[in-house]
Order: sequence, then C-alpha cells, then structure tokens
Amino acid sequence: MASAISANRAELLAIANSVATEKMIDKAIVIEAMEEAIQKSARNRYGAENDIRAKLDPRTGDLRLWRVVEVVEEVEDYFKQVDLKAAQKLDKNAKLGDFIVDPLPPVDLGRIDAQSAKQVIFQKVRDAERERQYEEFKDRAGEIVTGVIKSVEFGHVIVNLGRAEGVIRRDAQIPREVPRVGERVRALILKVERQNRGPQIFLSRAHPEFMKKLFAQEVPEIYDGIIEIKAAARDPGSRAKIGVISRDSSIDPVGACVGMKGSRVQAVVQEMQGEKIDIIPWSEDTATFVVNALQPATVSRVVIDEEEGRIEVVVPDDQLSLAIGRRGQNVRLASQLTGSQIDIMTDAEASEKRQKEFAERSKMFEEELDVDETLSQLLVAEGFSELEEVGYYPIEELATIEGFDEELAEELQSRALEALERREEVQRAQRRELGVEDALAELPHLTEAMLVTLGKAGIKTLDDLADLATDELIMKKRAEQRRRDNSPPQRRERSERLEDKGGVLGEYGLSEEQGNEIIMAARAHWFDDEPATGEAADAESSQ
Repeated sequence: MASAISANRAELLAIANSVATEKMIDKAIVIEAMEEAIQKSARNRYGAENDIRAKLDPRTGDLRLWRVVEVVEEVEDYFKQVDLKAAQKLDKNAKLGDFIVDPLPPVDLGRIDAQSAKQVIFQKVRDAERERQYEEFKDRAGEIVTGVIKSVEFGHVIVNLGRAEGVIRRDAQIPREVPRVGERVRALILKVERQNRGPQIFLSRAHPEFMKKLFAQEVPEIYDGIIEIKAAARDPGSRAKIGVISRDSSIDPVGACVGMKGSRVQAVVQEMQGEKIDIIPWSEDTATFVVNALQPATVSRVVIDEEEGRIEVVVPDDQLSLAIGRRGQNVRLASQLTGSQIDIMTDAEASEKRQKEFAERSKMFEEELDVDETLSQLLVAEGFSELEEVGYYPIEELATIEGFDEELAEELQSRALEALERREEVQRAQRRELGVEDALAELPHLTEAMLVTLGKAGIKTLDDLADLATDELIMKKRAEQRRRDNSPPQRRERSERLEDKGGVLGEYGLSEEQGNEIIMAARAHWFDDEPATGEAADAESSQ
C-alpha cells in the first residue's frame, strides 16, 4: 500500500512539473490544484461533511492529510466540532475556541477518484492559463500582432496568436478581403476584455490606428518621432487619408511617408488590400488643413463656425463632384480627418445663401429698429447681424460708419435696446406661461431666452436645474457618454430627453465655467438651512 501511494505521489509531482512547463504557468498553481483534487478525493472516502486539508510538498512529493475540528463547549456538528474532553485526548493543551488538527492516513487514488482529480486539476490550470493570457495582453492594446488564421466562424476570424487567440469581428475586417485558414495575418489589438470563458482579444484591420501603426513600421522617421501622424481617416478597403507633420524642417513629411518610388506607402497599401492613401501635410491653421484634406479638389473659400463645430467650404461649380467624391467619400474622410462637419457648396449656392441671409437680416433690422431699407442694408453690410451687436456697440465707433453721425448712432442704439427689452418682455411672459420659477431668473448668466428653453425642456425649478450635471446643461457629447455609463435609470432617462444640440443650453455658447457657476448657484439653496459638514462639503465638491 505504501509503495503504491509513493508511486502516486511521484507521478503527481512529475505531472505538476510537466503541466507548469507546457502551459507556462507557476508550478505553485498546479500544486495547489492537485492539493484541491486530493482533498476532494479524501472527502469522498472519509465523508464530504469533514473539513479535510491536503498538503503536497513540491520538492519531495510527500503528501499530508488532516482533518480540522473546532473545540466547542457543546457539539452541534460532529464532523467539524469536538468537545473539550475529546480534544484534550488529541492535544492536552487544547482549550475552547482552538482548532485541532487530526492527521489522516493518505488515500490511494482509485480510477474514479483519479478521473475526478484530473478534472479539478485541468479546470484550475485552465483558469490560471486564462489569467496569464489576460495579464500578458491587457496592456498591449494599440499594438500590431501577427498570427495564423485558425478558423472562420459566422464571418468572424479566429486568429492563433501563439499563447492566446484573438478574434477579428466581421465589422473589423477589410471589406472584400477573403480570410483563409492557415494564412498569416497582421492586425491591431483593439481591446482586451476579461470574460468568464477567458480573455477576449479583439483585433482589427479596419481601424485607422492600424494604418498609423503600419506606417510607423515602414517609415523610420515616424518610429523615431521626427514625423508625426496627427490625424487619420479610413473607408476600409477603398480610400484613406492621413495628416502628417515633421518636427524637422529639413524633412518633407509627405515625401518621407511616400518613400523612394512610393516603396513605403505601397508596402502599407498592399497590407491594406490595395486601399488608396492620400498623404496630406497637417497644419495648425484649420482652414489650410481643410483645403489640404479636400485634395485633389480646388477650394475657393473656407468659413469656420467654431461654436457649431462646422466648416463651410465653397468650391467652383466644376469642382463640386470632385470635392464630394464618389458617394460622398472625399468630404466624409476630410470631415473625419479634421474632426468637424464639412459642408460643401458651389460659388453659386454660396452667393445665393449670402443673399438670403443679407435679406433676412436687413428685414429684421428694418422692422425692429423702424428704419428704412437703405439704412438696414448698410448695417448688414458693415457686419452687424444681431440686435445685441447694435445695442452694445461703442457709440463712437458706430458713429464712424460712412453716412452716420453721433446723433444717428445714439438713436439706433436706443432703438436697439428698446427692441431687446420688448423681446425680453415677450420671452418673460412665455417663460412664466411655461411655469418656470422667477428664482431661476436670478441665477448668473441666464437670460429670459435661456429660461424659455429650460422650460421647454421641463426644467422649471431650482431643484430641476440643480439636479443637472454641467455637461447635460451645455455639452451634448459628454451627456451622451454619461448615458453609456452605469448611471441610475432616472438620470439616463432624463439625459435621453436632453437632445438639444450641445446640451439644453448648448446653442447659447456658454462656457464650461459659466455652466458650473449656474449649477452651483442653483444648488446653493440646498445648504442655506444647515451649514455643510466636512462630509457634506466633500460630497458637494465631488459633484
């Protein structure tokens, strides 16, 4: 019996060494798995109700088994407890509350027990291997890896990366690319997630970052940091654009990326299955960069609306189709590259738009200021577009306009202020009709027009406004991000109602600082009745 047990121990120790080496995991993890398996087998023999422990010496293979019992005054569980009298027979120094170790003879693993132990060990090893894979790849997002296509399942490509497997989902593949089992493939590690079945390594060949990393491999100047790819946009399998800049004035960034006879860019194109790449010099001047991004089309004029995040580009009539590109591809990629919405129009369309805006503004001044058509058109021609601009423009500068004098400037400004007051009265009545509290009108930066907008969004009391976050008030993009987060259902539901551009008050151009001041002023009444304690102050600060 003893020799059989000894042989089993030697065999288990050999298996532990072999598995640890093959799976590249810590031998201690395998030993721990074996101890757990032996404990399970011992419980099958001595009773599953017992608290049985096993210890396998990783050097000698010696196996120790014991049962742990607690010393109690009155025994309730005879498998895990013992009274003081019985405990002192095992250990004369035992006292109430102690745990007594009762040695057990080693067990010889039978066929069924051995199979059960094998399953326990394999499960523990699989868990350890998955954890090793996750630890190895979790910080490698953004790297390019090379693997072998293992299989294609429902359009998703499974890639063997050596020590792990990755997946290129259907939407992360280059269109019309046909993956074949056994082929080598390069891809970008997009993200690594820990899941119950093991780490999921998501790869991509369609992401713009994949193209940027390929250029870094082909162009030494990019790898060395002399040339930087500032922006990239792709229509996978068809066309791409990258904006590059050189930190060394003696090195042409476009030429360096193209390479001798196009060798460098062609290497990237081949890897991307023939995708055409436009390499564009990047510029800090947005207008210049937009002109470059729309190449090969010729641009007549660029108008940038920073508040709206839109760029209006005017092109000659014969350049319209070239600027837009097939199925809008050229302007779409240029928009992605610049990070702004680009609207393309011809010279004729731009002229028509300007005339329409000119007529609308002229009519507005004519009606609001009670002036003739000539005077209203003169104001628009001088660049005035809103009543506020006339009402608060310095009198001395307004009087310098050709045909104006100080008396006319004062009269125009007076009429503009009266018109603004009339407009505000209408908005105040509308705001009260909506049920918006007067207390909101006392908050900083808020106008009657803004209060009407708040009322239409269902924000009518100080508490309604105080419960908003700054991003929900003025910035839509951050509100959308909040909805994707694990925020409470009430907040997600409310955020979904705040669909106005740029947040509830986004159209008014409020800064983040002003938004914070409005929110904090709305919350001030929460602390009027009771001074904030340290904890309350900390909580308010965190909000």
